[in-house]
Amino acid sequence: MLRMPRPIEALVHVDALAHNLARARAAAGDARVWAVVKANAYGHGIERAFAGLRAADGFALLDLEEARRLRALDWRGPILLLEGVFEPRDLELCSRLGLWHVVHCSEQIDWLAAHKTQSPHRVFLKMNSGMNRLGFTPAAFRSAWARLTALPQVDEVSLMTHFSDADGPRGVAHQLAAFEAATQDLPGERSLSNSAALLRHSASLEGQASARARGTAVRNDWVRAGILTYGSAPDFPEHDIAHWGLQPTMTLRSRLIATQQLQPGDTVGYGSRYTAERAQRIGIVACGYADGYPRHCGTGTPVLVDGQRTATVGRVSMDMLAVDLSALPQVGIGSDVTLWGQSQAAGGAVLAIDEVAQAAGTIGYELMCAVAARVPMAVAPESAPKAALKAA
Repeated sequence: MLRMPRPIEALVHVDALAHNLARARAAAGDARVWAVVKANAYGHGIERAFAGLRAADGFALLDLEEARRLRALDWRGPILLLEGVFEPRDLELCSRLGLWHVVHCSEQIDWLAAHKTQSPHRVFLKMNSGMNRLGFTPAAFRSAWARLTALPQVDEVSLMTHFSDADGPRGVAHQLAAFEAATQDLPGERSLSNSAALLRHSASLEGQASARARGTAVRNDWVRAGILTYGSAPDFPEHDIAHWGLQPTMTLRSRLIATQQLQPGDTVGYGSRYTAERAQRIGIVACGYADGYPRHCGTGTPVLVDGQRTATVGRVSMDMLAVDLSALPQVGIGSDVTLWGQSQAAGGAVLAIDEVAQAAGTIGYELMCAVAARVPMAVAPESAPKAALKAA
């Protein structure tokens, strides 16, 4: 791949992906783990992430083309379409690729009933237990289950829901109660926990064997490890990645391409949003909002220069941003800048993506998914020798 002349790049840490997946498995008990790789593995690239996630019990995603890419990587295990199929002809590809899929509306049941296949499908019937996005209401759930189980096109029906407040004080109890009341005597495996529920509510949501041993009612046969897998805390800022034992899986890094010496009263950037109150040295970094760095990150957003923490000053431009070098007299043009992730400097200091996202008024999910196509992305050197990976 032809490298762009700018010194910006994104690195994917395969070892960190494997570490975070193991952390999810430890929290899941005896439940099986879906590695969620929607949105091109949260912006990491499915082909790059696969080596770190292949120990998962299955992969969950949205897009049929991404499912095809997983099969091309020689993955023969379960693949689940989290939003199911979008039109009847998608079922043909499900049959051909052996995909499992969510059923969340009556139209999808109608499409299955009309589908001609020699291999019955594994489906996950979704309940709307309070999220109010996808799924059958508790009152309509049993009727949908009865329709599905009567179809010759359906092999096995699993049951699932999605928690809206697992990352906050409301928790999951209200949705668990609705789910349990509607499914109490229905057979089939359950898939309940997202990342936040897995880390915060594992005691309430146990794997099948554990639930039976303890005599508890709530089973959780499949957990969906999403954002935690990619080194972002699902309940930040209440807890950070260090609290949950997670590692950053993506580093966005660049270099200083210029320095400027400010005098009191000098301003920085468009709109003169920053005014120096004293003599001050700043550095200009080859990174801007066209690279996927949030324009809404104002003065004070954390950044690492040669592994040392400092902060941005002024408004982020399309291709550049400025950082304060007042306490870093030893750095200069060419110094390494870590916008988020792990510094390449000695000591490997970490700047969690959640901190940058908070400064932009958003979440880590958005930043990792928004890295621009013009930014070269590769597997980090410490991970590259462990697997022969295709470029995404």
